[in-house]
Amino acid sequence: MNRYDRQIKLTEVGYKGQKKLHNAKVLIVGVGGLGCPAAMYLAGAGVGNIGLMDHDKVDLSNLHRQVLFQESDVGRSKSVVAKERLEKQNSEVKFQVYEEPLTIENAESIIQQYDIVLDGTDNFETKYLINDACILADKPWVYASIYKNEGQLAVFNYKNGPTYRCVFPKSTRQNISCETTGVLGVLPGILGSLQAAEVIKMILGAGEVLSGKLKLINMMQASEQTIKLNKRPEEVEKIRKGGIAPVYIDCDLKDKEQWYLDVREAFEQPKPKGKKVLSIPMGDLISRYQEIPNNQEVFVFCQSGKRSKNAIEILKNEFGFHNLKNVEGGIETIIDG
Repeated sequence: MNRYDRQIKLTEVGYKGQKKLHNAKVLIVGVGGLGCPAAMYLAGAGVGNIGLMDHDKVDLSNLHRQVLFQESDVGRSKSVVAKERLEKQNSEVKFQVYEEPLTIENAESIIQQYDIVLDGTDNFETKYLINDACILADKPWVYASIYKNEGQLAVFNYKNGPTYRCVFPKSTRQNISCETTGVLGVLPGILGSLQAAEVIKMILGAGEVLSGKLKLINMMQASEQTIKLNKRPEEVEKIRKGGIAPVYIDCDLKDKEQWYLDVREAFEQPKPKGKKVLSIPMGDLISRYQEIPNNQEVFVFCQSGKRSKNAIEILKNEFGFHNLKNVEGGIETIIDG
């Protein structure tokens, strides 16, 4: 037990606590800025079974904050690379890789296999999905969210405590990612580490868990505050009776007469309204290119502007399209605020 000697000496851990950690099962949804540091500390602590769920690939712009990845990993699966790195850190831990997004179809069956879920995502839709599936499976989950220099942290659905929908019954906001607003890498590092701490406290049954509370952190102002959360039983009951509730944030386009091509995946939100909006994910472009007008200007967009740029190159080089324009900055730049 030399590996865990320093934490076993703590009265809150001991040999019994270390065995609890060894037997625990934790699912990390999103192995990015939050998920990477959380995964490293959970593996280091000896959490015996860790699920790594992320369908994305490593990008050069990830490296300043997603500390599990290196330059040589660019273009590779995040969840696969994370498993390789973490196994070198602690070979005693068992890792399960999910190279797929969390969806309404798979959420319940996957989450049911774990004791606790750690949210490393950057979009509201997946957070609602985690919340609803955890209610149905009666599992707690650790929430975190970052915006520029600010962060939020809470534990939901813990011992019949408040859930995400008790705080945010429904989303009226559009997703704002780090790609749009920017972020210093240390902020998700701080929040991800705090998430890991909440997971460990729940496994050990020690300390005060951040349930019924929302911690607010402003890194630049070096300030913290914690606000109390109230439970809304009616929100929980809706999910228990009706199942997972899909979240859609529809938005109106500025120019409804213009053709648009959305190359994001079907689960990505918000979904713009309009008769001239084509939704063709990147993986389907080659089989569905004939649906795209070639004699009218078409604006191509994704979440940030990077995938859409690649899509234009494919359509131009493979099928001779010369009428496509990339939307720099993605969906946020073509919808009304």
